[in-house]
Amino acid sequence: MKKIDPAQIDRLPGQRLTPGETFRFSCHPGIGCFNRCCRNLNLFLYPYDVVRLKNRLEISSSRFLEAYVEVVLREGSHFPDVLLRMADNAEHTCPFLTDRGCSVYEDRPDTCRTFPVEQGLMYGEEGTDPIPVHFFRPPGFCLGQNEETVWTLDTWADDQEAKLYNRMTAEWARIRSLFLNDPWGIEGPEGPRAKMAFMAAYNIDAFREFVFGSTFLKRFKIKKELQRKFRRSDLELLKLGFEWIRFYLWKIPSDYFKPG
Repeated sequence: MKKIDPAQIDRLPGQRLTPGETFRFSCHPGIGCFNRCCRNLNLFLYPYDVVRLKNRLEISSSRFLEAYVEVVLREGSHFPDVLLRMADNAEHTCPFLTDRGCSVYEDRPDTCRTFPVEQGLMYGEEGTDPIPVHFFRPPGFCLGQNEETVWTLDTWADDQEAKLYNRMTAEWARIRSLFLNDPWGIEGPEGPRAKMAFMAAYNIDAFREFVFGSTFLKRFKIKKELQRKFRRSDLELLKLGFEWIRFYLWKIPSDYFKPG
C-alpha cells in the first residue's frame, strides 16, 4: 500500500474511485488475457499475506521466506520491502501459477485480491489519520475492463473477500509510515532491533516462539484469555506483533501487554 502525497494525487495514473462510484470489470478463464497479469511482477507481500500463504502451503514462515521471498532494502529506506520471488522460467511467472490458474487462489495476496484496484493512504497534517484512496488501474492489455459487470469498492471487496486483507495491510502501512525517520541509530537497519521488528511482522512462527519460549511473559503482563488467542491464531498473534513493533521501537503503549 503506497503513501500518497496529497499534492500529487491528481497526477497519478488511473481513475480515482470514491465510495459508491462504479467501475466495470470481470476476470474469468474465457477471457483472452486470463493469467497474463501473473507474470514478471514486482508483487509486494504484506505480513498477513505471508501468514495466509505459509499456512496454505503448510510450511513454517521461515521456510516460506527462504523459498518464496526477496527481501530488498532500498536506498534511503529504513525497513525492507518483501516481494514474492518469481519462478525461474522464461516468463518469470508467479510461482503459484498453474495451467488451471492460481493454485493458492483462496489465500492469494492482498494485491492480487484487490486488482485491478490499487490502494494507497493519503497523509495530511501530522497527528491526523491517513485517508484511504483507491484507483481503478488495470494494465493496457487487460480485457476485463471491457466486461459489463459493475462494481463499487465495497461490492468488489466483498466479492474478493478482501476486507480483512485490506484492514491488515492498512494497519501495516501505518506502521511503515513510522519508518519514514530512521529508528535504528548507529546499529543500522540490519542490527538486532531491526531483525526483531522484521521477525514480529513477517516471521510469525519465530515470533510465537519468542513470545512463549523466552522470558517475554515474565517481563510483560498479558491476560490469560489473550495468551490463549495468541497461541491459537496467527492473525491475532500478528496483531500482537504490530503492537510489539510500536512499543519496542517507539515506546507506544499497547492495550495487549504491560511491562511486568
